[in-house]
Amino acid sequence: MSAYWIAHVTVTDPEAYADYRALAPAAFARYGARFLAQGGEAQVLEGPDLQRHVVIEFPDLATARACYDSPEYRAARAERDGACIAHVVIVAGL
Repeated sequence: MSAYWIAHVTVTDPEAYADYRALAPAAFARYGARFLAQGGEAQVLEGPDLQRHVVIEFPDLATARACYDSPEYRAARAERDGACIAHVVIVAGL
C-alpha cells in the first residue's frame, strides 16, 4: 500500500533552502519517491497560509519513513534548518 509525504513549506532563506534542494533528490531517488504535487497554484482553505505544498508518493509506509530517516535526507534537513517553516506528515494510503 502506498504512503505519502505531505509537506507545507514557507521558505524564509532562499539561499540556504537551495542547499536543501541540492541534497534532497538523492534521498528521494534512493527510496523510489514520486512527486505528485510540488508548488504550483494552490488555495488554502483552512489553516496557515504556507507558500509551497508538496505530495510525494512512496511504495509503502516503511519506505517513506526510511527515506525521512536516511543519512541523505538527514543531511538535506540539516541544510533546511532555519531556512523555512515546514510541516511534514507521512500518511498511509488506502
